[in-house]
Amino acid sequence: MNLIKFNRPAPVKTFSGILDEFFNQSFPDPINTDFNWNTPSTNIKETEDGYTIEMAVPGIDKSKVDIRVEKDQLIVEAKQSSENVESDDDNNYKMRQFNFSAFRKSFYLNEKIDSDKINAQYKDGVLYIDLEKKEEAKPKEPRTVEIK
Repeated sequence: MNLIKFNRPAPVKTFSGILDEFFNQSFPDPINTDFNWNTPSTNIKETEDGYTIEMAVPGIDKSKVDIRVEKDQLIVEAKQSSENVESDDDNNYKMRQFNFSAFRKSFYLNEKIDSDKINAQYKDGVLYIDLEKKEEAKPKEPRTVEIK
């Protein structure tokens, strides 16, 4: 005799039930993620000579980005604000719109990284940070050992 597994279908949710569920939970819960508005998306690539960190920071002026090394950490942070003032001809009504964005992200630098040879560039909304490996951490060509 073969057993057939039966999965009961999920109950149908009403629109008002979906709205209640959305507004009665904290923001990350409805989309099941630990998404943080203040943390840019980051990629880290390893090459033979080092690592490249790519951070998506569109709309942030590169002069507002601060990159520094403190002890064994690489710290990247930025703060930017803007304000638009609109008024009508009679100056009776003013509307001010402002925006503030900031982030701080740190990376642990292990003993393989030469902290004196860190370079960064900003292109098309992406911040590229190149971390060079120390000579002793780079892969070496195989060599033969002479037997004496």
